[in-house]
Amino acid sequence: MRILLWTAAALAATAAMVVMTGAPADAHHASAPFYDNTKSVEAEGVVTRFLFRNPHSFLFLDGEDENGETIAWEVEMGTAVSMSRRGWTPDTIQVGDRIRVVGQPSRNPGTYGICCAEITRPDGGPIQPGD
Repeated sequence: MRILLWTAAALAATAAMVVMTGAPADAHHASAPFYDNTKSVEAEGVVTRFLFRNPHSFLFLDGEDENGETIAWEVEMGTAVSMSRRGWTPDTIQVGDRIRVVGQPSRNPGTYGICCAEITRPDGGPIQPGD
């Protein structure tokens, strides 16, 4: 009986250590179930909204397809915390800016989502925080 109590106490202590040290780092999801990392898509258009927030920032832009029809793109970005560490602010990209985005397309048919994107000016020039 004493061994059973000791084992239960040791397991409880181990579980407490895992919760205190490891759970938050492992709680984030991967992008692969939502975006196809074997493909690349490009969108160019005018920014309609930029949400600089946690857990993900989002960029929305209106572009055109090959027929001239408007496509509303949604670009999933990193956390505001990690982006701000690289100098980004809510004002780095403004509504009305023309940008180019290249990244992984959404797996959801009929949607226009992009993740893991490189965001540049239409000529390929970088978007610098503080521009």
